[in-house]
Formats: sequence, C-alpha cells, structure tokens
Amino acid sequence: MRDWLIALPKAELHIHLEGALEPELLFSLAQRNRVALPWADIDALRAAYQYRDLQAFLDLYYQGAQVLQTAQDFYDLTWAYLKQSAAQGMVHTEPFFDPQTHTERGIALPVVLEGIQAALADGRRELGVSSGLILSFLRHLPEAAAMQTLEAALPYRDAFIAVGLDSSEAGFPPRLFERVFARARAEGLPGVAHAGEEGPPEYIWEALECLQVRRIDHGVRACEDERLVQHLVDIQMPLTVCPLSNQRLQVFPRLAEHPILKMLERGLNVSVNSDDPAYFGGYVGDNFVALHEHLGMTRGQAGRLAENSLAAALAPRG
Repeated sequence: MRDWLIALPKAELHIHLEGALEPELLFSLAQRNRVALPWADIDALRAAYQYRDLQAFLDLYYQGAQVLQTAQDFYDLTWAYLKQSAAQGMVHTEPFFDPQTHTERGIALPVVLEGIQAALADGRRELGVSSGLILSFLRHLPEAAAMQTLEAALPYRDAFIAVGLDSSEAGFPPRLFERVFARARAEGLPGVAHAGEEGPPEYIWEALECLQVRRIDHGVRACEDERLVQHLVDIQMPLTVCPLSNQRLQVFPRLAEHPILKMLERGLNVSVNSDDPAYFGGYVGDNFVALHEHLGMTRGQAGRLAENSLAAALAPRG
C-alpha cells in the first residue's frame, strides 16, 4: 500500500517553500553565507522541532529563513523541494513564498524570484512537475505592509498565479486584509487564505466573504460550525488540509484524531498537503502514508483526495 500511495499522482496546493528548508541545507547555506546559527549542529536543530503551538513553530521558521540570501539559495531550496516531492508522486505544485520574510531583512524581491522561478522552470523541464507560484502576505504585519508588498510585486505580475495569507492566525482575522485582496483581484490575481487552523470557524467565513478566496488553506475547524460545513459542501470550496502539520502543531495531538477522512465522507472538497515538510517530518506522499497507517485510509479514499488536489489547481497542469 505504501508504494501505491507514494506513486499515486497528486498535486500539492499548500506548501511554504521556506518550510521545505531541511536542516542539512540550512547548515550548508549558513556556511555559504557566513550566518551564525544558534544550534551547535544538525541534531541540535532537529531536537528543537518540538512545538507547543503555531507561534513556537513560526519563531523557528523565521529564524531558519535568515540563511536564504542569494538567488542561488532560493534555487537550491526550491529544487530540493521539487525533487523530494516528485519522488513521492507530486505532478503539480502551487507553492507559497513570503516576500516580506526576505524584504524586511534587505533581500530584494527580484533576487528571491530569480531563484524560485529558475527552479520551477527546471522542475517543469526535468521532472515533469507543473507549477504556479503564490505570493503570500504575513498577517501579523499591517495591511499597509501587505499592500506595499503587492504594489512592489506587480511589475512581476506574470510570476504569480494568486496571492495568499499566512503566518500567525490567532488575533489576525482575514477581514483586516480585505482591501489588499480586492486590489489583487483587480489585477487578475485570485486569493487563497489560511483560515480555521488555530483560528475559529468565523475566520473561514471571513476568508470567503471578505477576501472572496478560491481556496481555504487548512479549514479543519469548519467542523465546529454545521452551517459552515454545509456551505462548504454546497459550493465545493477546496480545503488544503495538512495532517502531519496539524498533529505536530497540536491542532490534533494524535493523528488518529484527525477529521480529514470524515470531512471527505461528508462531501467536503479536501486534499492532502505537507505545509512545512522540513519542520513537520513529511512530504506530501508521507502524509498519504500516515493517513493510511493511523486512520485506515483506503485506496478509494486516497484516490479521491488526490483527484481533489488535481482538480483544485489554479495554474494549468502539464
């Protein structure tokens, strides 16, 4: 079953490129760029991958991103993710990247884009993995900063297929970013947004109504609102669920408690994704295998989840 699940053609629609920074590459880039790290070695870094909540993870995530400084760094990061995920059956990906994570520390947007775009192009040519890049805003920063980021990115409009909203969810409702998402739509950029991971079901409603998103990233807390569940079923809104991430961040302390298969059987349009695989211990295929091992996922259910991911893609496949 494991080999079949790994080989199953699938798309990944919820992956943060910065979250694919494996410890070995992180240390290599730190040495290349002469960046001092607070961890003595790779084992010490891996030992730090224990999170009480989303913010504890994000603190580590942003610290690790400091080693990304040149176009070659961003190429190496993206290429490593593509190779690993293609080996697990991924045929299409729509990764997020957070320009503010890099521009706030003096890394110019064209530098970031040069490396990512080159790797995605090589992925299409050498691995047969089609792709589309999503520019995400950091919700713990003001909307004015997001708007500034969007305006700075518009000269590179052809590099993106959508805009997104990520980072700390609690206390930062989607409605705070209504204007910047409207501005993006006016430029032909649809929106996706993280909602309903640590935030309440109300955040999912806001992402739908205020941001007019095309996909909800996570969305697992929709199960707390029956009216919302039925609405999501009725409109077949894609929910990009990340099981291993949810377990590692204590959204569901045990993977056996995860509701993704119940959501699937209820008629929700859910898919399986890795989120930040270097930090959560699994790429997209690993998540499929974990669902089989901990929830008894059948081949039929796995096939439907994979089909959902391919159908929910915003960028052309192939």
